[in-house]
Parts: sequence; structure tokens; C-alpha cells
Amino acid sequence: MESMEAKRVVVMGLGRFGGGVGVTRWLCGQGARVTVTDLAPADQLAESLAKLSDLAVDLRLGGHDERDLDGCDLLVVNPAVPEGTPFLVAAARRGVPVTTEINLFCQRCPARLIGITGSVGKSTTAAMTAEVLARKFTTHLGGNIGRSLLEELAAGSIQPGHVVVLELSSFQLERMAAIRLSPPLAVVTNLRPNHLDRHGTLDAYAEAKKNIFRFQKPADLLIVSADDPAVAAWAAEAPGRVATFGLAGEPFDLVLPGEHNQLDAQAAWAVGQALGVGRSDAAAALKDFRGLAHRLALVGERGGVRFFDDSKATTPDSAIVALKSFETGRVVAIAGGYDKHVPLEELCRQLAQRCKAVVATGQVGEQLVQGVRANLPPARQDSVMFEKEFDAAVAAALRQAGPGDVVLLSPACASYGQFANYIERGKRFQVLVGGLV
Repeated sequence: MESMEAKRVVVMGLGRFGGGVGVTRWLCGQGARVTVTDLAPADQLAESLAKLSDLAVDLRLGGHDERDLDGCDLLVVNPAVPEGTPFLVAAARRGVPVTTEINLFCQRCPARLIGITGSVGKSTTAAMTAEVLARKFTTHLGGNIGRSLLEELAAGSIQPGHVVVLELSSFQLERMAAIRLSPPLAVVTNLRPNHLDRHGTLDAYAEAKKNIFRFQKPADLLIVSADDPAVAAWAAEAPGRVATFGLAGEPFDLVLPGEHNQLDAQAAWAVGQALGVGRSDAAAALKDFRGLAHRLALVGERGGVRFFDDSKATTPDSAIVALKSFETGRVVAIAGGYDKHVPLEELCRQLAQRCKAVVATGQVGEQLVQGVRANLPPARQDSVMFEKEFDAAVAAALRQAGPGDVVLLSPACASYGQFANYIERGKRFQVLVGGLV
């Protein structure tokens, strides 16, 4: 690959989630002259900036300046930055090449790549898959799950005999088309409406997802859910081999509750099976798996009320999955956040049907209140309420809960406008309910 030595590189989007930290550190280590630019001011990026304090990088914060593109050899863009952003348009006008952190990694990775995507459950599936494969291989987990692997690559920690499991979002996959590369082993868990504020239509969202297998070779493998008709139909478009997974498979003994976790385990086992991991090893790995932080995690219990942090549930479908994990009529749900322009009708029906009470918050909060109340009889209208501020929403949920109930933070929405990311939101919930941080 082309050397980065002495190249002038602009990293667009450091992010309060730290999405640009890994690639910035890697670029500096490769000898590049790096400028980091972000729309947010320094005080909102303090945590990310602290991780760059030992590097000689130029900072352009609180806005982008097109003059930084003069003489620029490469623009590395954060996946969250949409096409059509003026700074990207200016880069195209100047002929500046554009790439992403995940593209740089995939182009250089010597290990076997396994890519996992889907609308619901891809993080858990990726983590389970890494646990299963670790029984046979040295395994690395990264991508959208929140960890850049570029520095490990530079340090020589990733070798040809290893495997790398990447959780890949639609944003990351959208720009992978530019390098015409798909992981040789790809998994698609499901397809549900998501990120329509970015992609516009479900078809456009699906097309971005399809990049996970679009550039595979004939010997490569695509694994799709047999239980999801939308992605099962993608098998006909695969350039290589196809396998399926589903609930028809022999179930695994899991600590985690819910049919959705069983389905994720079946996906992980399909990958393990393809790479020669024995069933007994896979079963042991999956039984030991304790789940991800902020994904249906029990974080406390007080006065007979259990508190579950499902802040990572940023789509209606993922929130519905969480609701189905508990006894009907015992859930006090906290939902709402940033409006991604996805349908909320089924979520509102499920909230009305399954919950003792619903506290809606954030940008879509009032819309949720109206939708849930439309599915309730007059006597239960007061069980649904709106609290604009998150802290007030949690306090209202606590007032509604009694012994034997569950207070569930499963927002069904992104955290933008209220928190930097779902992690910050989940931690705040844990503080408010007196759980573990």
C-alpha cells in the first residue's frame, strides 16, 4: 500500500465518541502530517483530544476551513459525515482522495476478515463470533463496535494466521464501495428500517449494506439469516458461496435471555462452523458470554425493581426485542431521542401492549406519546407521559415502578442532541438509578 510518510492528511470528524482518534494516531505513527478538523468546539471534544495530547497534530475545531484542503494528499472522513457536506464537496472539487478508517484497515489487514452487519443485533453477533473463534484462532474484534485496530496493525499484533471480526455499519459499508473490497466471510443478521435520515429510503439503506458481500470472490462466503426474508433473498446476488443460520438450528445454552440472543448465537456458530470450530468449543464460548455493556444489561435492583440499561438499542426493532424479553405488564419503559425518520407505529403498539407505563423523551418523545396513547383505552392514557429532559424521564419512570417491575431504558433512537453517544446516555441512566457505572 501507498506509504503515508510525509503525506498531508486531513482527518474530518474527531467525534465526541472518539471515532477519529485511532486513525489519527495511526497516521502520525506512519509519518503523516495530520490536521484534525471537527464542527464541535474543543470543550465538547475534551475526552477525544486528551487521547491525542502526545501527538504533533494541527487542530481545526468549531468548524471546517476549506483552506486546509490546499495541498492535501488525503482526506479521511468519519463515517457519520454525510455525502454532500460542503467540506466533502470542496475536497471533490480539488480532486482530493477520500477514504475512511475502516477502508485503510481493510486494505492493509493481513489476517482473515469476517464482516458482520445488520439492523439489529450486529454488535452482539460480532462479539459472540469473536468469542467462538477465539477457541481456535488469535482473534481481534473491532470496527463499529467502537475500537480501531489500525494501531494493532502497525504494532504487528495482527498476523496472517489470525482472524479479525469487524462489526460494520451502513455508514462504513457505504464508503467501502470506493475500494471495491468486501470481507471474504460476511454475515448479515437482518434488515429493518434504520438511518433513513441519512440514506433516504430503505432501498438505499439496503444497497449500502450489500457492500459487505458485493465485491466478494467466487470462493468467499456470505452467511444470511434464514428467518429474515429480506436478507435471505440477497443470496441470489452473492458472487460466492452462501450459507444460512436461524432458529431452526440446535439451541445453545445461554446466560442471556431472549430469542434474539439465541439467533445471534446461531449466527456466531455458523461462522465458527465455517472456520472449523467444533460444536462443543462454540457451545462453551457462548455459554460463557455475558453480553455487552449497555445492551439489555442488568445494572441494579432496589426495592424489588430491576433496572436494565439497553441504551445501545437505537432502533425501534431493537427496542421491541428488549420489550419481548420481559413479562407483559411489568415494564416501565423509557424511550425516545433523536429522530432518524424511521417508522414508529409498531414500536408504539408494542409499548402499549407490553408496558405498565411509558415515559417518552427527546426529539421524538411527543410523537411516541401520541402513538402509544392511540393504542390504549381511555382508562390507561395517563400511563404514558412526556418528559423533555432525560433526568426527569428517569425520575418519572422510578415513580411508576413497584416491586416486581422492570425499569427499562431502551430508547429506540440515537442519543444526538441529548448525549454525545449511547454510552454516555447509558452511564447517566446507571448513575440516576444508583446502579454500577
